[in-house]
Amino acid sequence: MLTVWITGASSGIGEACARCWAAQGAGLVLTASSAARLEPVAAACRELGSPRVVVLPYDFRDPDGIQTLAQQAWEALDGLDIVYCNAGISQRTNVEDTSMEMIREIMEINYFAPVAIARAVLGPMVARGGGHIAVTTSIAGRFGFPLRSGYSSSKFALYGFFETLQAEYHDKGIKVTIVCPGRVRTNISLRALDKGGKQHGQMDPGQQGGLPADAAARRIVRAVSRGRREVLVGRKELIMVYIKRFFPGLCAKLARKIRPV
Repeated sequence: MLTVWITGASSGIGEACARCWAAQGAGLVLTASSAARLEPVAAACRELGSPRVVVLPYDFRDPDGIQTLAQQAWEALDGLDIVYCNAGISQRTNVEDTSMEMIREIMEINYFAPVAIARAVLGPMVARGGGHIAVTTSIAGRFGFPLRSGYSSSKFALYGFFETLQAEYHDKGIKVTIVCPGRVRTNISLRALDKGGKQHGQMDPGQQGGLPADAAARRIVRAVSRGRREVLVGRKELIMVYIKRFFPGLCAKLARKIRPV
C-alpha cells in the first residue's frame, strides 16, 4: 500500500490530491489547521477507496510540535512513501503595509514548516531505502509579484532548500518534486492576510478563472508518480516563468503591470 502524508489537505490542491491518491488505493495522513474541515475530506477519501485515512490537525504557526507531528504521521501508517508539504498562506498587502509580524507568520507556515517536516522524515526515509518529498511553491517563487512580498519571499526560499535537498540526497533514494502552481481555483485568496493581519475574504478574479483544483491535482499526482523534479501547474500565466528565464528585463516590466487581485 502506498502511504502519503499531505499538509494543507482540508481544501484546494491538498484536498484534490488526497482524493486522487485515495482513488489509487493509497493510505493517507491528512493535516490542516482545522480538524472539522479535515473530517469531510477523510470521509470522501475512504469512500473513494483509501484503506486507511488518519486525520492529524496542526497549526503550522507553532514550530515546536512539528517533530512530534512528523513522528505521529510516520507511525500512523508504519512509514511514509510520499510526504507532500502543501500547506501555505498568502497575502494582499504592499511592502509598507506588510508588518514584520506578517512576514514572520508567512515564513513560519510557508517555509520553516516544510523545512522542518522534510528534516524530520529524511532520516527514516533514508533508513528504509528511500522516499519522496514534494512541496508546493508558486510562480511567485520564480519572479516578484505585486502585493506578495512575504509570500513570494517564502516561495523563493523553498526553491533554495528543496533544490539543495534534491542534490544532496538523490543518491540515497530520496526523490524531490517541486510543485509550482500558477493560478489554481482554490480558497487561498479568501484566507490571505490583508492590511492589519485580517483575512482578505475575497476570491480574486485571477483565482476564480484559474485551473480547477482537481485538474491541478491530476498533474501533480502524475508528476510525483513519475519522479519529476519540478511540475508547473496552471494555464497561460505559466509563460511568465519562461519569460523570466530568457527575458528577465521584460519579465520585470510585465510584473509591474500585473493585476495582483
